[in-house]
Amino acid sequence: MKLGTSFPLIALKDAGAVRDFGQTFDGAGFDYVTAAGHLLSTPADRYEGRPPATFAGPYIDPFVLFGYLSGLTTRLHFVTGILILPLYQTAVVAKQAAELDFLSGGRFEMGVGMSWQEPEYQALGQDIHTRGARLAEQVEVLRLFWTQPFVTFKGKYHEIDNMGLNRLPARPIPVWFGSTMEERPMRRAAKLGDGWMPMGDPTDAFPQLKQYMADAGRSGTIQLMARVTAGEGGPDAWVSEAKRLQGVGATHITLGTPPDVAGDAATKRLIEAKDALMAALG
Repeated sequence: MKLGTSFPLIALKDAGAVRDFGQTFDGAGFDYVTAAGHLLSTPADRYEGRPPATFAGPYIDPFVLFGYLSGLTTRLHFVTGILILPLYQTAVVAKQAAELDFLSGGRFEMGVGMSWQEPEYQALGQDIHTRGARLAEQVEVLRLFWTQPFVTFKGKYHEIDNMGLNRLPARPIPVWFGSTMEERPMRRAAKLGDGWMPMGDPTDAFPQLKQYMADAGRSGTIQLMARVTAGEGGPDAWVSEAKRLQGVGATHITLGTPPDVAGDAATKRLIEAKDALMAALG
């Protein structure tokens, strides 16, 4: 069982806070840290009914963030949770991910997914209506870039004529799929993912995901990242929930705190929860 936590969705206030966050959880023995967010921000009053944090930002670029932290930490793995992959040029992501993995000593894993925000797609010159099919082809192309020094490929969205990175990662970078529990994105994760980051409790959905894997002709296992909130119930409640999720099939537990626990109190609570889970689960 791997235990991690997440950077706040809204960018931390300064570089010192970013450094302290990374080094604190690295020193405390956490296995990984995730970071998420849009590429672009929009005014906080744009989408009535949606929490502004999910579109207003500001956000931090995960490749810059993790590149910075990779030189300041020793054990943490870095996971995008998620990168909105269809917004980006695939070859650029392949290059950045491979360089980050190289400089961090193999500590990068990439969670990918899609966004609902059409103006963001427009700003990047991408078609939101083809984002699912484009995402699937992008993952195929990324894996070619990470396993072949020079790639020749022709698909619906990519045409590559004997071009490549010419320096490969030590292993293909794991690709996680973050998604809702609707059938289409789950089938995509089941077919293509090394891991799944569901938006919600995976108890009922994970067996279905494994059936979708079988439907796609895949055997073996897939990693599952679930969440435990270190709330007022204390260590016994946190361990009980983690054991329940482990029984479902979770291989990774991302720890968080309730909204009313922040700052140093949140850090203390997260470390307490990690220690409790590590003692109970190993």
